[in-house]
Amino acid sequence: MILYYEVDCIIYDSHSLKEKRHVLKSVVHRLRELNMSVSELAEQDLWQRTVLGLVTISNARVQCERVMDQAIALIDRDPRIECLNITREWYD
Repeated sequence: MILYYEVDCIIYDSHSLKEKRHVLKSVVHRLRELNMSVSELAEQDLWQRTVLGLVTISNARVQCERVMDQAIALIDRDPRIECLNITREWYD
């Protein structure tokens, strides 16, 4: 099972691309500790917006959901960034 999330986010208090990269680097590092793939997919030129792609793979659907729930909770706990929209897709 492959679970893919596309997460549209806003980064508060970011006033430059350098500040955005600082926040994203921290968030991406913590997400990768959950053994998932993470990439910034869009909005690279905007300093307060980003779209992250998150992917996890497992032989059990429940495990994929558990990892993604942890990932979204991790993002939600960070006061510098907020999830605006999440798109979820399953691949068998």
